[in-house]
Parts: sequence; C-alpha cells; structure tokens
Amino acid sequence: MPGGRQARGAGGSGAGGCRLPRRGRGAPRWETDKAAMPVQLLKIIKGKSETPLPSHLQKEDLKHLQEGFDHTNKYFQGIVILSYPLTKLRDGTDFFKVVLQDLDNSCSRINSINILIYGKMAEDFAKVIRHGDTVVVAGFKLAKSPTAREDGRHGCHLEMSEEAGSAIYIYTIPKKPAASETASVSVAPKYVYTPLNHLKDGTIVNLYGIVKFFKPPYVSKGTDYCSVVTLVDPSNVKLTCTLFNGNLDSLPKIYKVGDIVRFHRIKIREYNGQMQGITSVGFASLTFDGTVGAPIVPRTSSKVYTFMDEEQKTIEELRVWAASNLSISGPAAKLSGVQPMLFFDLTCQLVGKAKVDGSSFLLKVWDGTKCPYPTWKVPVEARDLEGEKVVLHQLRNLTVDILVYDNHVQLAKSLKVGSFLRIYSIHTKQANADNEDVSHIEFHLHGGTCYGRGIGVLPENNPDVKELKAFLESVDLADSQNIESMSSVELDGTFNNVTDLESHLQRCQQLSVTVLTDHQDLNNTELKTILNSTAPQQYRIRAKLRTYKPQKLYQCIKLHCSKCNSLQEVPDGDDFDFILQGSAITAPNPELHNTSWYDSAMWTTQDQKQRKIAIHFVKHDEMLQQPEDTLLMIEGGTLKEVWKLTKRFKCVIPVRSTEDDLELLDLSAPFLLQGNIKYYGCKQCSTPKPIKSLSSIAAEQRPSWEPTEIAQVLGIELLQYVFIMKFTLVDGTGALNAYLFDYEKFFQIPASEILTNNFLQQKMQMTMNTLCPPGRKLDDLPWLECFIKSYNVRDAMKHQVYYQIFDTTVAEDVV
Repeated sequence: MPGGRQARGAGGSGAGGCRLPRRGRGAPRWETDKAAMPVQLLKIIKGKSETPLPSHLQKEDLKHLQEGFDHTNKYFQGIVILSYPLTKLRDGTDFFKVVLQDLDNSCSRINSINILIYGKMAEDFAKVIRHGDTVVVAGFKLAKSPTAREDGRHGCHLEMSEEAGSAIYIYTIPKKPAASETASVSVAPKYVYTPLNHLKDGTIVNLYGIVKFFKPPYVSKGTDYCSVVTLVDPSNVKLTCTLFNGNLDSLPKIYKVGDIVRFHRIKIREYNGQMQGITSVGFASLTFDGTVGAPIVPRTSSKVYTFMDEEQKTIEELRVWAASNLSISGPAAKLSGVQPMLFFDLTCQLVGKAKVDGSSFLLKVWDGTKCPYPTWKVPVEARDLEGEKVVLHQLRNLTVDILVYDNHVQLAKSLKVGSFLRIYSIHTKQANADNEDVSHIEFHLHGGTCYGRGIGVLPENNPDVKELKAFLESVDLADSQNIESMSSVELDGTFNNVTDLESHLQRCQQLSVTVLTDHQDLNNTELKTILNSTAPQQYRIRAKLRTYKPQKLYQCIKLHCSKCNSLQEVPDGDDFDFILQGSAITAPNPELHNTSWYDSAMWTTQDQKQRKIAIHFVKHDEMLQQPEDTLLMIEGGTLKEVWKLTKRFKCVIPVRSTEDDLELLDLSAPFLLQGNIKYYGCKQCSTPKPIKSLSSIAAEQRPSWEPTEIAQVLGIELLQYVFIMKFTLVDGTGALNAYLFDYEKFFQIPASEILTNNFLQQKMQMTMNTLCPPGRKLDDLPWLECFIKSYNVRDAMKHQVYYQIFDTTVAEDVV
C-alpha cells in the first residue's frame, strides 16, 4: 500500500500526519500459523489464556518503547481506555485509533500510548473492541507521535496493519450473568475507590463523591466544554474538580446539588495547599440521583461501563449520609412563586427561542404555573422566533421570556424546542417601560458562571421531568386564555381547542370561506349550467370543495416562466449542492479580484480538500456597505457556507471565474439567493450577460438589489414561484375540476416563501383543513364563493375545456 496517508491528530480520530507502515524486504515475518487471523480473541480460563501467545513474543515495557531500538518479536500489553470512531482516509483506507494504558505503570506521569491501525485490521478490530478490554499488540512499527505534547501520552505511537504482518490479541472472559440490571458490563479489572481524605498529589484515582456545588457545562476559552463540580464524602473533605472535554455529552450529567458521581481516572494535583481534580486520559464518569429510595440508574453517554452489585450499596450509603449531613435544598421555584430581585433555579419546558443580538438570546419557557406579575415580552421579529406558532399562542399567558447572555448564548442556540431544561440562577428584575406606568418582571440569565449560572438539558426519564410533564398535561389552557390582543410575534386566527375549531367550522357552513375581489355584479351560476356551456366564459359560483390535489401541499409549488409559459419543478437542494461542488473545482482567478466596483477576499480551507473560496463584496460610491445592504458574489463555497452568508448579507450570487470575467453558474442552480429564497432563471428564455453588468445597479444613488432588477441586468428571465392545485368543486347540480394558478393572492401567502417557512406551511395546511375538513360528510363542508373562467385547449387529437379560479381569496378570518 502507498505511504504518506494523512490523518488528524489526537483532537479528532486521526493519526496526526503519520505514514501507513509498509512491508518491505526488511519487515519481519511472523512465525505463526498462516491461517491465523490478524485480530484474535483469546479466552481467559481461571486467570490464564486458553490459547497462549506465540512463544517467540516477548513483552515490552512502555518506557522501553523508544525509536532506534529493535522491537521485532516484542509485544505491548495494555487496557483500552479510549477509542475514536472508525473512519476512512482520503484514499478509502479504513483507519482506527485507540489508546492503551500500561497497567504496570498506571501511576507514572506518562502511562498510555496511541495505537494507529489501518486497513481491514482497523475494521475488524473496531467491531470487537470495548473499553476496558485487555489488548496485546505485536508486529508494530514505532514512530514519533506529533500529538504527544497535546495529549500527554507517549512520545511515540504504534502503527499497525495486516500488510505489515501486525497482530492483535484481545483477552476475553466468558460471559457470566450480569452483575447488575442497570449496567452494560464489559471485561474490566476490579476498581479501587479512594476516599477524598486519602488523595495524594500527582496520582490518578477512582472516587465517589456527593455534589455540593456545580457549574453546568459551558464553553471554555478554547474549543472544549468545561464543568466545575465540588464534591464531599463522609470523610468531610472537599474536592473541587475542573473537567474539560470537546464532547459535551462526555461531561458528568449533573442536574442538582446532592447528585452522586463516580469518577474513573481523575488526576489529583495540589494547589495552594488543597487537592484538586482534573480530567486525565480515559476519564469517565457516572452520575446517580442522590435522593434516598430513588432508582439507582447511572447517567452516562457511554454505552459500555462497569457497575457491580456492591457499588449499589455504596450509592445507598452516600444517599443516607447526604440526607442528614448536607443541605441540598436548592433555590428551586415555580413561576407562580417568583418575586422581584430573586435568584432561583427553574425546571421548565422550552416552547420558543430567538436570536436577539450578538450577545443575547431569547428562551420562551413555561412550567404550567402563571407568574403573578406582568412579565416582559422581549421584542423580536416573527420570522426570527423558532417554535410552534399554535403552541406559542395557546401558552401566551403562561410563558415567560428569559434573556440569556454572553457565554450561555451558544448553548441556548443549540437547544431543541420542546426539550426540558433546568436553568440555574435566573435573576428576576423589576422594571418600567418608558411609556408604561405599571412595572413588570424581567427574567435574566447573566453571563459568566458565578453561583452556578447555566443551562442544563434534562432527559425524558428524569424524575423531575416526569413530574413536570404530568403536571403540564393536567393544565387547563382555557383558564389561561383571555381576550387581550395577541403580540406581534403570535399567530392570528388559530384555534385554542377542538371546541373553537368546531364552532368555526359551523360558521363556515353558512358563510363563505372565500372572498371575491372583483366582478361583484355577476350572479351565481350552477355547475351543471357551466359544464353544458361553451368556452371561454367567466362565472361566479357557490360550491363546496370535495377534494383537492396534491394532498402533500409542498408538491403544489412550481416555477413558472411568464414568457414561454412553461412550468417546472423546484430543484432539490442536493442539485444545487452538486453544482456548487462542481464549480469549486475551478480555482478563483486572482486577476479578477478587487475591481472598481467590488472588493475581494480569498482564503484556503483547512480541510483535506483545501478548497479556495473567494468572496466579492459589491461597493457603492467606492465604499463597502452595511451587510444588510450588501450584495456579494461567492466562488468555491459549499451549500452550507452559502446559506450562512444569506443570513447576514442582503443578496448572494454564486459565480465562477473565467479568463476575462466572473460568470453565473448553470441555470439549474439559483442565480440569486436572498434571505431564505432561491431565485431561478428560465434556461430557454434567458441570455446571461457578464457579471460586470451588475455595476450599473451599484452605481445607482440607492441600489435596491431587487431580484427583478438583478435578473433584468443579467439577462435572466426570472422564474416565479406559483401554487398549482386542482380543486374538485360540487354544488348539488354537478362536479367540476377547477385549477388554482396563484402567486400569493388566494392564500395570502407568497408561494416563494412557503418551502422554507414552517409557519407558513402550517398556516396553509390549516387553511386547507378549513376549506376541506378531513373526514367530514359533504353536507358538513363549508361553502366557497369563487370566480372561475373556462378556456379551450386544442391539439391535433382532441379538444378539451378547462376551468381556472381567479380573483378569489381566502377570507381573512380563515387565514
């Protein structure tokens, strides 16, 4: 196999720029059975291997693994304390990385080494290995580790592959009945736990402790997450631990003071006369509810861990001791019990969230109780608020707005609407708006981590969550509703409960759910008469919607060219991504950068592909504009990168370099992106012009960068988003199929926005459920008043009459 395969270092799953070991003439051949597998499982019977290792192999100590020494016929034995995901290198070779700890030198400062495995051996080993397994590696190549300074492991690593004649032996013990129903037990040594009053500087230990104080995980100054926890135990000694990990789920899942934790392989150091704990290689944790009598169920993200029956007794003893020796009654509160100038913890459900500005973020939460004071509603745009609009409306009098700041923003952004949270150290503040006489309560989660400020996500099986869910389900939402007007961010015309919907539909049975926008002088015509009349004609009808197509409403959005009258499907996002990938092959032409009407910036990505990306910012009066007023052009960007830019800049145009000018991509891709909308051009009717044509708009006194104007100067025939649906209408005299061809008038929803806006999709679905309620008899359907026009379609074979709805819109109280 060729050498020089590159892989990442200890921060990821790679190898850190090593070479795949090759087997040349000088490489040793193993004196083993040719049929032997490179990865073998060896059973342990009565403490000894059922199948001994090959007799020529001799054990090598970790400290003797040094460059320049002959390691032929030597093996290294260790326990698996860490493994990375199986991955593939650029040439498709499988790659797997594990960390082995030398049990004979577990107290040494450096007691672990990286093992890098390639090819089929990597795949085979990854399938069977588990944390805690004892492993023997032989036939390895020893090379300098480029990540030793970062990961604190051995200065060399071991490289292995089947081609190099390497072999791996895994010791396994025949399975016995599980020691505990609450854990997945892997083969591992019996652990010794150190009381907090016996800790010594420089050692790596296992321990149990009760949480006296903690800070929920937060983003540290680097890229890792950090959590701080102070532990106590019956020795009455206190230990503060500072824990780091790049994976949030790998930190202890602590929810409250009084929780019990078990730490494996935590490093102890002395600082200012006090012992402290920090994460070391292979650190692992379990967390347990500290409540006496609660089920003993470990919280962990690890799928494999040890937990023996005797440890249950340890948990129970610590619970009893904590109940009588530790004050664990935190400042938890309900919204119904909050007071001004209070700091409290809140267990709640997230129902909405929104970005407010660069340093603050809005969380809308409820706990089923009502705050006794008027609460501050943070002003945000409706389009910026994420959450089910119907739910937000139903709970509008029970939710409170919590503004989180600074280091908490990143975590707040990642929260899923509907999840259950415990927010620590919320501050209630009493304030008056400038134009209000009545004071209100504001809820703030200030920046920093003092007093344990932070946000924790609670799992569905958490006892507090189960209790909260049961309470929320019992809340009578009708009691919380009143006739006050809804705020600008809430949904108009939604139904609070089934009764409201029923009464609404009853009203619709008498009144029309659609409105005529013109031709009020026309009288109603029966469908039977229309079907027997010649085309073209215009009619006013009163009918019911028996059915419609397509039932999947997203399928009704098409692209229409008004010039050639063609219709086409809206391209899939994957098509756009494929076109962008193809255009990225051509590197940006530096000679086209920094012209009189745009400034350019170019850089190379740090991934394996090392793409070159160029962004061209269009100027106005030789000055760059604010992002919200700026059109930019991008070369070499991915779909994700393009969408990121659209969130900040007014317009984005994907382009590529030619010898003389920038040009648009294939018109199968959007020629312009604005907000969440992709604008396409008709391939048949467009004659694309050079990108420099845009300079005419840039030279205007106030460039508007409207899509129609951009399309015109670039020679693009703009395709328009349109609703295309078939309605089957009935009135007792006949049935008629009428087509809806509408840009935004009928639904009062722009067809261009529906595909990217969940709120508008829900609104449209609710509208169709009102026009044609599912599961109802024909007599119970509401009436529609519509204008329809008939027209002829002829070809060489046949002549047909079609009908189209026009000058009709859904009634305002329906949408």
